[in-house]
Amino acid sequence: MKYKYCDMHCDTLTAEGNLQATPERHKKGGCYLQCFAAFLFRPDGSLYRRALALFDKFDGWCKEFGLNRVGSSADLKENALNAVLTVEEGGAIEGDLNKLAEFYARGVRMMTLTWNFPNRLGFPNLSVTEERGRARETERGLTAFGVEVVERMKELHMIVDVSHGSDKLLFDVKETLKDTPFVASHSNAASVFDCPRNLTDEEIKAVADSGGVIGLNFCADFLSEDKTKEGQRAAALAHVRAVINAGGEDVLALGSDFDGIPQNAFLRSPADVPLLLADCEKEFGPRVTEKIAKDNFLRVFRTVCG
Repeated sequence: MKYKYCDMHCDTLTAEGNLQATPERHKKGGCYLQCFAAFLFRPDGSLYRRALALFDKFDGWCKEFGLNRVGSSADLKENALNAVLTVEEGGAIEGDLNKLAEFYARGVRMMTLTWNFPNRLGFPNLSVTEERGRARETERGLTAFGVEVVERMKELHMIVDVSHGSDKLLFDVKETLKDTPFVASHSNAASVFDCPRNLTDEEIKAVADSGGVIGLNFCADFLSEDKTKEGQRAAALAHVRAVINAGGEDVLALGSDFDGIPQNAFLRSPADVPLLLADCEKEFGPRVTEKIAKDNFLRVFRTVCG
C-alpha cells in the first residue's frame, strides 16, 4: 500500500448490521489510525450512560480485533491498526466537567461539541425556525458552559472538534483556545457544495490558522448533487482542492464518517481510500498527499495529546 492514512471519524461503534468499516477493509485500504466515535445520536435519555457503554464496546473491540489503543503519540505502532476513542455529542457529559475528566481517563482524546441539536455547550450548524426554515446558524455559538468545557479540554489535552457546530461556535472555539489547534473532524467546503454542514473559506482559514485540520467527509449529500461514482470522485477532489486553496496544504486530513452515512458510490469503505489518495497524488504530488493521508492529523494529535 503506497500511503498509510488516518481517518478522524467513523460511527462504526454505534452502527449495527453490515458495517462499512471492518478490520479487513482497514487493512486492505492501508489505514494506520482510525478514530472511533461514541456517537450519541438520540437527545433523549442518559447520553452519559450510553457513552460509557460504547467505551466498553471499544475496549472489547480492541481486544477482539487486536486494535492498538492509542492515548498519546508514544502509543502509536507502525504495523498495527491504531485506534483512538472519541465522542460525538458533547451533551454526553450532562453539564458536568467531572464527567469530561472521566471520559479522558477512559481514553477519549477528541470530542465533537455538538451534533444536530442544541445542547448545554452550544448550537449546531443548522438553525430551524419558522421564519428562516432550515438555514445556517450564524448567531448562536458556545454557551458560557461551553467555554468552560473547551478550556477544560485544553487542560486535559483533548482535541476540540467543531464539526456539526454553528459558524459562531467555530469562531468562539478559536477565540477560547488561543494558540491551541482545533479540528473539524468530518466537514467539507461550502464553496464547492453549499450546505450548512460544510465550512466557508473563512472558517477553513480559521481552523488552519489555529494549526488544526479538517477531515474530508465522504458523505455524498455533502459532496455533490451528482451521486454517481464519477460524480462523487470529481466532487471529492474538488473539495480537496477548495480546502487547500482556502487554508493551505497543512489543513486537510480525512474524516470519512463511515457507518454514519449511506454508502458512497466512489468511497464505499476503507478499502477504497487509496483511490482518493491516488487522485490527490496526481494533482498535488506525493508530499502533499502524505500530509493529507496521515501527517497533518498526526501533527495535531502530537501537539494536543502529547
